[in-house]
Amino acid sequence: MGISDTLYHLVRPGAKYLQATLRWKRLTFNDVPPVFANAKPKSGSHLLLQIMGGLCQIAPYAFVAADPIRTIKADGGRRTADDILTDLKATRPGVIGWGYVDATPENVAFLCQPERVNYFIYRDPRDLLVSHVFFATEMHEGHGMHAYYQSLPDFNARLKVAITGIDQDSLQMVSVRQRYEGVFQWLAQPAALCLRFEDLIDNREATLNQMLDQVEKTGYTLPTPRPQALAVLTEAIQPKKSKTFRSGKTGSWRNHFTEAHKSLFKEVAGDLLVRLGYEKDNNW
Repeated sequence: MGISDTLYHLVRPGAKYLQATLRWKRLTFNDVPPVFANAKPKSGSHLLLQIMGGLCQIAPYAFVAADPIRTIKADGGRRTADDILTDLKATRPGVIGWGYVDATPENVAFLCQPERVNYFIYRDPRDLLVSHVFFATEMHEGHGMHAYYQSLPDFNARLKVAITGIDQDSLQMVSVRQRYEGVFQWLAQPAALCLRFEDLIDNREATLNQMLDQVEKTGYTLPTPRPQALAVLTEAIQPKKSKTFRSGKTGSWRNHFTEAHKSLFKEVAGDLLVRLGYEKDNNW
């Protein structure tokens, strides 16, 4: 991080707090329930962040944290449970936190308290794999799979590796079935509102209503009338403004999965899609 970036990260919170203080003159940041917007990587985290930005316009939240809280470090190693919990606890009152954290006992005990709001977004594993391959190959040169994917002849070969995973020398990536173990752990938490990316695209109003309901379940009453709040959140959703935007559509896996990919996916993932509710059986 350069000097200018460091100064920006130091100055930004103060400026954002001042802006929010002026916007919410009669309300305090301590009144609103803490919110954490959590995501499965490559599953719509930036879409969720845009909605969180809209939430700052309808309730006295100061701003959305600039940086995510991660489970995996830049070098691919895992952060300690204590380090992650320290970051979670450090989020200031009125600031919406976000990140990519697992449903460990420590995280669940802290995040799933009655007075807190927790969102977790995930998506169809097939679309996730396609997004992952494009992202790692073409958009993020620092990704751990970038060089290896570049060494493969084409997208078809890369997608096969994304499905099966790889454990070769220092290169390790779990299979698609293993990727979703953490999703089921969050789905098992009643205090977390688990959101499907597809519902935010194809069933938006009902899903946004659920998200607002989740805030008010804490006992807090939103100061913005529901119709106006929905309009603000809907307007906040601008997928093309995301740095990682590629298509913003659902079901695009159909344009990339060959019959060979389908067979391999079924062999590796088993009943994963049925358990997640994306298919009724394996005859897709």
